[in-house]
Formats: sequence, C-alpha cells, structure tokens
Amino acid sequence: MGAGADPFAPTGSVGRAESVDGLIVGHRLMAAGEYELAIKAYLRAAGEIGTTVDVLSALGSANLQLGRLGQAEDLLRKAVKKDETFVPAWNNLGVVLMERQKPGEASRVFQTAFALDSGNSDEIRQNLQRALAQIENPAYTSEKSEAFDLVRRGNGRYLILSTP
Repeated sequence: MGAGADPFAPTGSVGRAESVDGLIVGHRLMAAGEYELAIKAYLRAAGEIGTTVDVLSALGSANLQLGRLGQAEDLLRKAVKKDETFVPAWNNLGVVLMERQKPGEASRVFQTAFALDSGNSDEIRQNLQRALAQIENPAYTSEKSEAFDLVRRGNGRYLILSTP
C-alpha cells in the first residue's frame, strides 16, 4: 500500500443520483424503432410509478409495433378502463382492432378518440375514415397503408409515430 492509502472503504453516504424517467426513455426508444428496449424502459417506469394509464398505453403501443396484437389489445383495454379520457390509448386500441380485422369496433373506438380529442388530430380522423371505408367496402385498401400510433409525451404533448 502506498503512503497515505487507506485500506478501508470510504466513510459517509453516497448521494443517490436521480434516475431518468422510464417513460421518456421508452418514448425515445420507440421513436428509434427499438421496441423491445422500449418495453424494458416502460416496465422500469411501471416499477417506479406503477401501472398508470401512460405506462399501460405505452406498453400496448410497443407490443403493437412488435406485432403482439393480443398483448397490445389487453394492455390498451386496461388503459382505457383506467382512464376513459386518455386519447392515445383509444387511438392505439383502434389501430390494434384494425390489425385484427375488426373495423366495426375499431371505428367506434376511433370515434371515441376523435370526440375526446375534440377533432384536433388529423391522424385520428384519417384512422376513423379508413375504418369506415373498410366497413363500407371490405375489399378497401388504403392508398396510404400507413397506420398511426399516438404516444403521450408528458404534459399533454403527443407524438405521432407512423408504423413501418
């Protein structure tokens, strides 16, 4: 041991650094297309803040992106049950229902999302129009086969992510 070196561990308390919000990390990972890592971040957020409507909706969205439609539907139904006014969960539930070939139920879900959003989202309007068009003509395929997910990003800001 060198001069002045202490063989014992330092004394005192180690300051605990604040962790980064798991929801924010998850949203960034979703935007980067890292859906499995986003799920891990959202689960970490659930451990820290509980299974809030934000967490349930985010987990449902990540599972939707991974094609896990059953899991996504279950999580999004839990989210809308927890908060019946949470627009992103309603919209994403509609997207899942469209993927599961349930345009009738999807259109009702999109109508709910559209009404709760006061018609402010063009993306929800387009989702609703696609669902209604598919009901009228089951062979309908949209020229723009892109679906949209609405993901909450703190304090009422929303980020629209298009699915690949």
